[in-house]
Amino acid sequence: MKVMAVAAVACLMAAGSAAARPAAAQEHHHEAVEAAPPRGDSIYALPASLVDQRGQTVGLDLFRGHPVLISMFYANCPDACPLLIADLQRLERELPPRIKADLRVVLVSLDPERDTPDALRALSRAHHLDESRWRLLRAPEDTVRDITALLGIKYRRLPDGSFNHSSVITLLDPEGAIVARDGTIGGPHEALLRSLRVVRSTPAVIPR
Repeated sequence: MKVMAVAAVACLMAAGSAAARPAAAQEHHHEAVEAAPPRGDSIYALPASLVDQRGQTVGLDLFRGHPVLISMFYANCPDACPLLIADLQRLERELPPRIKADLRVVLVSLDPERDTPDALRALSRAHHLDESRWRLLRAPEDTVRDITALLGIKYRRLPDGSFNHSSVITLLDPEGAIVARDGTIGGPHEALLRSLRVVRSTPAVIPR
């Protein structure tokens, strides 16, 4: 059933967006802003089970009801991933306080073998992340592959255990539909900022 769900969501997202290409699997490669897939197809349709930095089991939809910035990383990444986290923090700083308080951030590990909850917690503390709004998640390898497919992220494990991967930040609306996608590192992220200013939580959302 999970394979069918992933295929269905991926096919729906691909429909009408053939011109939008995933970023190349280069850890230091900078990509232009990509067109988002058509609205209305939620990645929350994927029945994924993940574990956060607190050791709690959650679904991919753990922040349903809030706008979410989601990307993928791994804790031992020496260059691109720290820059990715810094970009996300900078995006937050550029938002009005009300919009920032509404926003949630999800980072899914490409390296579940090494990225234990303890490792994710240590990384969260090292970057002074607000754990009330940020979640660092690990999942089984097959789920990692499913999520990379939905987010248009390419990755490859190297012989030394590191990864080549694209760094794509995706904005989800409160129901998990992709609103905008940006594959740059260190860029202004103007399209994401514009979209964040208009995406809102669903009414009567329960804070979490």
